[in-house]
Amino acid sequence: MQFALLKGNRVEALKGKSAVCLGCGKKVIAKCGSIKIHHWAHVSLSHCDSWWESETLWHRQWKEVFAPEFREVSFYDESLKEFHRADIHTASGLTIELQNSPITTEELQSRERFYPKLIWVVNGLKFKGFKILKSIPNPLSPLLDSFEFCASEHLSVIRKIDALAKNPQPEVLNFYHKELKSIPVSADFYSFSWRNAHKAWLNASCPIFIDFGGHFLYRLRKRHQISIDYNYLQLISKTAFIDKYSEFGKDVKLETASGKSFNDIVAQ
Repeated sequence: MQFALLKGNRVEALKGKSAVCLGCGKKVIAKCGSIKIHHWAHVSLSHCDSWWESETLWHRQWKEVFAPEFREVSFYDESLKEFHRADIHTASGLTIELQNSPITTEELQSRERFYPKLIWVVNGLKFKGFKILKSIPNPLSPLLDSFEFCASEHLSVIRKIDALAKNPQPEVLNFYHKELKSIPVSADFYSFSWRNAHKAWLNASCPIFIDFGGHFLYRLRKRHQISIDYNYLQLISKTAFIDKYSEFGKDVKLETASGKSFNDIVAQ
């Protein structure tokens, strides 16, 4: 934890000090070594947040994007008689959970039920077998209403009429086909492959933004189809994401890679 209660004040870890957890009220001690980031640690975790994971430098760097009063906000779960500590909870009621380690579907669903307005930011550098592939047309484009994307590494589609008819051998078309070649590829959308994918993320209900480092995030999106749903990525400027959700009141124009409105993009 970054913050604890010391002499009535919400403070960061101070070497040699002990304090009180802002969630469960139990004793915490300062860990201020030279290797790990400075933090408060419970003497015992048995009565605190069951969703806790060890805080990494990645967590801390993301937290410090937001004002201190939005970091590590605790809520009490009446049904479980537990405290849960949101990584980020803004004045607008938005919760941002920073997830560095794998998560079970059960825990993911529990968190999505618990926080009314939730966004996930996930450390994609921990994903194994994940490859970002080609840029693709906007899957929500009306120009593609008569087609369904194939769930393969090769960018291809089938006709929706074949999906409706459950044709066992539909014609597979690539984007060089005469029916598709006029549809523009977008700088905002990408296909991907994920060997041994984390099923929890593919089945999440709340928005997921994957952080692979660098200046962009990739929002994990799903195109609902008759044959099989198609998962894809949407490129978002990290600066735009931060400016939108940090609530520091910056008057900026938020754009994606193609220059479209960030507000319009995340609402799609």
